[in-house]
Amino acid sequence: MGKFVVKYKKFILTLAALLLVPALIGFFNTRVNYDMLNYLPSGTDTMVGQSKLMSEFKKGAFSVIITEDLPADEEAKLENKIKAVEHVETVLGLGALTDNGIPAEILPDDIYEAITNGNETAIAVFFDTSSSADETITAIKNIRSIMDGHTYISGMSSFVADLRSLSEKEETMYIVIAVSLAIVVMLLLLDNWLAPILFILSIGVMIAINMGTNWMFGNISYITKALAAILQLAVTMDYSIFLWHSYRENLKKDNNSSRAMERAIKATLSSVVGSSTTTIAGFVALCFMSFTLGLDLGLVMTKGVILGVLGSVTVLPALILVFDKTLRKLDHKSIMPNFQKISNFIVRFAPVFAIIFVAITPAFFFAYREANSDVYYTLTDSLPQDMEFAVANRKLDEDFGLSNVHMVLTDANLAQDSMVEMTEELKDIDGVKSVLNLASFTGAQVPANFLPDQLVNNLKTDKWELSLIISEYHTATDEMSAQISSINEVLKKYDNSALLIGEAALTNDMIDITSVDFAVVNTISIVAIFIIIAIVTKSISLPVILIAVIESAIFMNLGLSHLLGERLSFIAPICISTIQLGATIDYAILMTTRYKTERLSGQDKKSAAKIALKTSIPSILVSGTVLFAATIGVALYSRADMISSLTMLMARGAVISVIIVPVFLGPLLTLADPLIIRTTFGMKQLTKGVKNE
Repeated sequence: MGKFVVKYKKFILTLAALLLVPALIGFFNTRVNYDMLNYLPSGTDTMVGQSKLMSEFKKGAFSVIITEDLPADEEAKLENKIKAVEHVETVLGLGALTDNGIPAEILPDDIYEAITNGNETAIAVFFDTSSSADETITAIKNIRSIMDGHTYISGMSSFVADLRSLSEKEETMYIVIAVSLAIVVMLLLLDNWLAPILFILSIGVMIAINMGTNWMFGNISYITKALAAILQLAVTMDYSIFLWHSYRENLKKDNNSSRAMERAIKATLSSVVGSSTTTIAGFVALCFMSFTLGLDLGLVMTKGVILGVLGSVTVLPALILVFDKTLRKLDHKSIMPNFQKISNFIVRFAPVFAIIFVAITPAFFFAYREANSDVYYTLTDSLPQDMEFAVANRKLDEDFGLSNVHMVLTDANLAQDSMVEMTEELKDIDGVKSVLNLASFTGAQVPANFLPDQLVNNLKTDKWELSLIISEYHTATDEMSAQISSINEVLKKYDNSALLIGEAALTNDMIDITSVDFAVVNTISIVAIFIIIAIVTKSISLPVILIAVIESAIFMNLGLSHLLGERLSFIAPICISTIQLGATIDYAILMTTRYKTERLSGQDKKSAAKIALKTSIPSILVSGTVLFAATIGVALYSRADMISSLTMLMARGAVISVIIVPVFLGPLLTLADPLIIRTTFGMKQLTKGVKNE
């Protein structure tokens, strides 16, 4: 491999440049999904109901529009304008009802009160495309453009429109900030002014190829699009730094750059395969989530790590060789200190650090458990509350007491008296303000065919009848969960095939699914990484020690969120546990491998630990600082909480891991040395030496 790269370095760079063309085409043709609810399993009742609502009624997305100070005739005109917007399927408002021959005076009181409040009126709007479809977002923008400043559009599609607008504004800055800060860190901590630029160029090519090949998935989530490049930069920078250090060491032994690079590529491949496999395992674990956002991020990042390894032994070596003469002129002294004293101190007080580790880990574990349970699931909480959708949602809640609208599909052949009884029972459920369906207009005595055809067609097909349940409870609350259970109980009493759908029901499913996902992903990632470390270190005890140290760092990271009063998005604990485990286990593997090497070369356990610490801390510090730099800037800049909270956790996790691994792993290795040599293949010959120590 080394000989091939050295010989064909110009071909490799030319090929990399050419691959950027299809990569950019693929990148711009990869659709971005902004609706988290789309990642729910398709087999749940709510998703089945959403599908039937679309196929039977041609209704997908749903919004409520609030108007202010509009006379009845202007209200009707506005509703007609909204109806004329492409992809608006149905408009249900006071104007639409009265235009269809139902005088406002004879509307049931609960329906009239639900859609009017003094000088304000609520208009329900259905679209014939899904909540996050491009057509729906365009329709939302078109509706906003015909408003006169006295109207507000609430609902998931309005949220998605604002989220999309914010993301498109911020995404480019994420890359600029991450790259700029990473370069600054490397310029300070490495020993060359040009090398960091070459690292970024090499990784940048691989990021572009990774993002460009995402078109094969059809679409990716906005979280994946925003984080994938930053994560790939942060977790694959290690491989570039390792190749650089190996190349420089070989160059000192043999001043021939080609031979030095051949050896460096061989050493890099041998070393990074194990560490990259643990990183990949962390991302692959995300693919086992039932909530398929994990699959989305996991596949993209697995591909990104593989490309990162490939780039570090092809594109980067080719760049270094091409710029060899310039690189030699741009060396400078690194500000990295000598870590001998710190290493000696840690080993000297190993028992003290081990006691601290045992004492604080359980405390942070309990805080970590609390952080996992105290998360928010309301997607609309993840954006600034001064955005248009948030203002509309608040107004709908405060002025109309309307926080949610459930949609119910029941059998179209259900007897009218049963439908009326069911409607009355639904109205009696706590938090239900009113129920809008054909039975609410007619009662038990008046047949539905007395109602205007357009109204009937909007609410009934040959197979299904649609009801709207107006709720004053907020999404993802205990009250809403109880209300959903009560509604389902009533529905199944009258129609076992009935389906409850809408944002609140979908979110409720998401809560149930992701709580299971968290345990599944954690278990899979730990087991997979345990097996990989066991193979790499040829040991049974070392994987336990390494994972215990990294898991304690994760406990501290998420535990601090609880102690600091930070309320995280539901997706943050799931993702950060696997990302931090996969990205920083390399630090522990690096130190342990060196410790094992020194023990086998004849060093006693304390000397081996000191050498392992002294030689590993610089690499751990550079890698961790780059990960911190690449994420902290984005965390502070982004106004989207899902992005800012995830990157803040990554940044804090990097700092914690950089401290925890040397401070606790070094002492644990020395104290557990007798166990390690008895449970590690190839080390049993040291048993006699242990007795002497």
